[in-house]
Amino acid sequence: MAFVDVAGARIEFERIEGGRRPTIVLLHEGLGSVAMWRDFPAEVARATGHDVLAYSRRGYGRSSPLRAARPVRFMHDEALVVLPRLLDALAVERPVLLGHSDGASIAIVHAGASARAVAGLVLLAPHVMVEEVTVASIAAARRAYETSDLRARLSRYHDDVDGAFRGWNDIWLAPEFRAWNVEEYLPAITCPVLAIQGDRDEYGTMDQIDRIARGAHGVEVLAVPGAGHSLHRDCPQEVLEAVNRFVARVRP
Repeated sequence: MAFVDVAGARIEFERIEGGRRPTIVLLHEGLGSVAMWRDFPAEVARATGHDVLAYSRRGYGRSSPLRAARPVRFMHDEALVVLPRLLDALAVERPVLLGHSDGASIAIVHAGASARAVAGLVLLAPHVMVEEVTVASIAAARRAYETSDLRARLSRYHDDVDGAFRGWNDIWLAPEFRAWNVEEYLPAITCPVLAIQGDRDEYGTMDQIDRIARGAHGVEVLAVPGAGHSLHRDCPQEVLEAVNRFVARVRP
C-alpha cells in the first residue's frame, strides 16, 4: 500500500509493474477501493504484460474521508480535477483507463472533456444516464446496509465505511441526480473504446452500451452472458481475454 497527496487528500494506490506501456489505470465502482478489486489488478498485469495502477478515490478504502456530501457533479470533479492531478503526480502519461460502473463514467468524462491524451477506454458496466433499474437496486442496497451484515462486510475495505456508503448511495438516490447524464462527452472521445456489459446486471441494461456505441466512434461492444454488475468477478477469464486483445490493439 502506498499514498500520494492529490487535491488536498491522501490517496491510496497500488502499482503493479508489468513492463509494458501504456499504464492501465483502474477506476473502481461506487463502493469500490484498491482492496475491493481483489486480485484483478494483478490478473490484468499478468494477462497483458502492462503496468497497472489502481487507486481508491477520496472517501474510499484507506484514502482520506469525505468532508461533505457528494454533489451531483462528483464524477465530473473526479474526471477533470482529481484524476489529472493523480496521473501527473505518479508520472502516468496516455493511460488506458479501465473503469467499472461509476469508474467507467469517470473514464468517459475524462476522455471526452479533459483534453488529455488517453490510449483507450475499457468500460465495465458503465453508466451514461440514470435508469430505473439502477435507482431500484441502489435503494435496495440502502435497505441491506441498514438491516443486514452489508455494513460489516464493507467495513473490511473502507476506513470510513459510513462515509463511503452514504457518499455513493445518498447522491444516486437524490431527486436532483435523476437528470445526470454524460452522453454529451461521447462524440469528443477519440481513442478506441471497449464497452462490456453483463446480461444479468442489476444496476444497468444494454441501453447504456447502445448509447455509448451510438455516441462515440469505433466502439467495440461485448455482452457477457450470465454476468451481473461485477462481471470481472463473475466471468473473469472472458473479461481478461477481451482486455488483453484490446490493449494489444492500442499498444504503441
